[in-house]
Amino acid sequence: MKIDAHQHFWKYDPVRDAWITDAMQAIKRDFLMNDFELERVANGIEASIAVQADQSEKETIFLLELAEQNPKIAGIVGWVDLCSPTIAKRLRFFSRYGKLRGFRHVAQAEPDQRFLVRDGFLRGVRCLREYGFTYDILIYPKQLPAALELVAILPEQQFVIDHMAKPDIRTNSSAEWAKQMRAIAQNPKVFCKISGLVTEADWHSWKKADFKPYLDVVFEAFGADRLMFGSDWPVCLVAATYRQVKEIVEDYLRDFPVNEKNKIFGENAVRFYGLKTGQNGLAA
Repeated sequence: MKIDAHQHFWKYDPVRDAWITDAMQAIKRDFLMNDFELERVANGIEASIAVQADQSEKETIFLLELAEQNPKIAGIVGWVDLCSPTIAKRLRFFSRYGKLRGFRHVAQAEPDQRFLVRDGFLRGVRCLREYGFTYDILIYPKQLPAALELVAILPEQQFVIDHMAKPDIRTNSSAEWAKQMRAIAQNPKVFCKISGLVTEADWHSWKKADFKPYLDVVFEAFGADRLMFGSDWPVCLVAATYRQVKEIVEDYLRDFPVNEKNKIFGENAVRFYGLKTGQNGLAA
């Protein structure tokens, strides 16, 4: 059972999606289930986790509606205003949706590097566990100190670090990032997604060898039990095809035991997100 633990859908809106710059022409269009189905089948992926790209409850509903129509979307990571004084009420509302497995905030875009440990935000994240929701940590390396504090304050909350916290692969600056990733991995409730690597490298001249030092760090820190593959499709298309992204991880894992490969390409996502499985694979 191969699961892509991190991909996106959107109907392109030039105002809402202003983060898609002119240099990212390849993704300045709609990306919906029919587009992903071609990649899913061609790459032997059984199902995926669809992750929010816009910070609105409308986005969460949009993804849930897609998931309701498509059994190959195994789970949703949505958005809700975690700083809202009515967050418990909103989480109670969203808890009725079985495929909604967790939430994410685009913390990497927050000017306050300590946003993750603001009192209001902490109150919201603290509520997640009551409803069985996970939290995806989307940050740059400069925000890892705040992430370390966050997971220390809420040691029982299930967290996953998206895109390996986006190390600066272009300049090969990794010493401080590596130190902090090893530190955050000390919490057994923190997982990490092997995703988003090609967009942190030189988009036009990356080589598979560029990623090995960073993969070495997360495998040493998290081990095969807390890592999961994610394509970051369609964002990855600015630098690589879906197949190329998958091959980076497959090549790195070439000599790993089959049971560890299975964990990284699906079993860990099932466990972390609490996906429902049956005799014939993932439940609809």
